[in-house]
Amino acid sequence: MAATLYCRGRIHTLDRAAVPADTLLAEDGVIVAIGDDRAVRRSLTGPVEEFDLEGRSVIPGLIDAHIHSATFARDRTTVDLRGVTDLEEAVERVRRHAETLAPGQWLFGGRWDFNTWTVPLQPDRHSLDSVCPDRPVALPSIDGHTIWANSLALRAIDVTAATPDPIGGEIVRDERGEPTGILRESARQPLRDLMNSELSGDLVSQLRAAQEHFLSLGLTGLHDMDAEDSRDAYLRLHGAGELKLRVHKSIPMNYLDGAIAEGRYTGQGDDWFTTGALKLFSDGALGSHTALMSEPFPGEQHNHGIEVIPYRDLVHLMGKAARAGIAVATHAIGDRANHLVLNAYAELLPITRDRGLRHRIEHAQHLLPSDVARFVELGVIPSMQPTHCTSDIPLSEAMLHGRPLANYAWRALRDTGATLAFGSDAPVESPNPAYGLHAALTRQNEHGEPPTGWEPEQRLDLTEALEGFTSGPAFAAGQEAKLGRLRPGMLADFAVLNEDPFSIAPHELRNLEVQTTVVGGKVRFQRTGATARPI
Repeated sequence: MAATLYCRGRIHTLDRAAVPADTLLAEDGVIVAIGDDRAVRRSLTGPVEEFDLEGRSVIPGLIDAHIHSATFARDRTTVDLRGVTDLEEAVERVRRHAETLAPGQWLFGGRWDFNTWTVPLQPDRHSLDSVCPDRPVALPSIDGHTIWANSLALRAIDVTAATPDPIGGEIVRDERGEPTGILRESARQPLRDLMNSELSGDLVSQLRAAQEHFLSLGLTGLHDMDAEDSRDAYLRLHGAGELKLRVHKSIPMNYLDGAIAEGRYTGQGDDWFTTGALKLFSDGALGSHTALMSEPFPGEQHNHGIEVIPYRDLVHLMGKAARAGIAVATHAIGDRANHLVLNAYAELLPITRDRGLRHRIEHAQHLLPSDVARFVELGVIPSMQPTHCTSDIPLSEAMLHGRPLANYAWRALRDTGATLAFGSDAPVESPNPAYGLHAALTRQNEHGEPPTGWEPEQRLDLTEALEGFTSGPAFAAGQEAKLGRLRPGMLADFAVLNEDPFSIAPHELRNLEVQTTVVGGKVRFQRTGATARPI
């Protein structure tokens, strides 16, 4: 690969010891020199291509530490129920989308949120049957932890009144004991498996298109949390030379034994595709009322949430993975779930240290204050999504008000020395990291509410927030020696922005736009305005 000189920029290396830089030299996908233009040019030993940054700001490539990229790619062609205000509007959108499909074709999509409806009533199968009597329908909620299905979809997975609730899940039933069409946590898995199949279309082509969108947002790397079909699709793209960003791919729980038999281990791979952690679930989600809490949900005195994997089973799975050199990433949202997961990691500490593993808690949203310091004590990485905080403000206020919890405790965790790894959890939220930066600095929604930010003592500064999307995910993946900052010897991954994030007000961060995205020293996305010319 020819050398490229990226010059006349304002380069934020995020290397606290670095001098100010305006020029970067990349060769064979690696940063060779960075700093003052004259000094970098003195290091040239042959012809290079020059790329004029035209005074724009440059930051290290952004890494989404928690994304369901296959689900996001598929959702781009399915029915979207975000923003509907009631059941009637949701059903009407389903009806219109059904008209675009072939007879009998499954209808997927969803992302509905009954908590925001004018009448917050859980939907049922009968409403879907009224518009889709002749095709199966399966619609995940906004958090993905509940699926709303029609009668044909229930029939396809053999769910009847006689079907028992699975461990870690619930088949919601009416007063006669008949399934309503609402499946929570592990009960939804058979429908999730169908969504992760050829019924949803060609995943390779869907991801090929989706990665162009990710690159347009300045993303140069993803920690993907989807199923094995996602791994297979990315490897096919990689094999065809079409993979343009770096993928760190988790292992689903149901494939742990297969992964061990194949000899997989965390960090295995090359600069473009690596094996990630085993993904486990301790609980559900706040919006589905299935997050595992120490106290019951308001108005539901017997509902503390759902323990998706019983504690001893959780420890067993973690231990099996760790002994094979596989790190663990455990979903935990409620304070009780986070406490149990930290306890489980504590039991594994000798083998974790022996194998040099970096375990994670995905989301880590609501913590007992006494558990905050345990993350760094146990070497556990809080993998968090800033936009979850600002999207959930009304829900958190309604369901957790007055409870002595550390909620989305970015500042408290960082102050103990924990390494934050930020992501989006797309398609639950937008994959745009500019939204995450805005949330991390302001703790406000897109409308600037609340005026002082929700629990503002947990806000971060811009450098800290950027590290959450750069060096933090790199560290979580064991890639901090080559990703996350801009310095000689590291991979040449960076984003060129339309404005300098350090020169604008925090509330303006949501409007940041990526002009150019470079991965491995090569321009993978370019909007307008930057030019390249030989010298």
